[in-house]
Amino acid sequence: MIEIQRFGDVERIRLASWGSRIAGMDVSAYLVDGILVDSGFPRARRALARFLDERSVVGAMLTHYHEDHAGNAELLASRGIPLLMHEITRERLRAPAAIRAYRRIVWGTPHAVTSLPSPAADFTRLRFVFTPGHSADHQIVWDPISETLFSGDLWLGVRARVMHSAEDPYRIVESLCAAMALKPARMFDAHRGEVHEPATALGAKISYLEETIAAIEAKIAAGWSDVAILRDVLGGDEPVAIASGGEYSRMNFVKAVRGSTA
Repeated sequence: MIEIQRFGDVERIRLASWGSRIAGMDVSAYLVDGILVDSGFPRARRALARFLDERSVVGAMLTHYHEDHAGNAELLASRGIPLLMHEITRERLRAPAAIRAYRRIVWGTPHAVTSLPSPAADFTRLRFVFTPGHSADHQIVWDPISETLFSGDLWLGVRARVMHSAEDPYRIVESLCAAMALKPARMFDAHRGEVHEPATALGAKISYLEETIAAIEAKIAAGWSDVAILRDVLGGDEPVAIASGGEYSRMNFVKAVRGSTA
């Protein structure tokens, strides 16, 4: 399924599959000035291909390697579309790691990208800002002309508490501060679409994470167990924790803080 929404010079390409709809999730790529920000997931390949048939896309910028964002990089490369990305992203796309069943069901399995078209030196006015934390390679895309920020998976909502096992909440706070320092007039989130009043939204997310990290740190210092902290600070876990075998859970938030304080 594909839904196109227009916000002035920005087109939102909202993608979903039967698996993602069951999980209550979708993901968006964005087209601005002929540049595609992210490529969606493998199960949306055909829908994205039809979109590409109808648009003039001169290049693409991938925020990070996760399959819901870079899952159609091989499709873009096969069409000769230049791709910009972090070197870690490039390495992961060349040799994708195995992913768990729930991710294959929701997003699909990405194909290895064996050849990447080389971009021209100045083919876009957009630029990357390195914002690790959600993943080691995460970058946001910044348009300094229109002061528009494409935040990838950096923001994800003010009170998002579920984290991947490799996420680092401390670095996420640092990256959110870097994004806020840009003073964006517009912001587009990969899963929530247009974010109104981006400075306020980013500030609220920073405050929430800082307060939650401090609360977890205090419980750790007082000798609380991870399970007790999870229940008291984060309200317990969500069903996705079971479905993902713990790879995607609120407990990962607690474990990340404990790991940083050890």
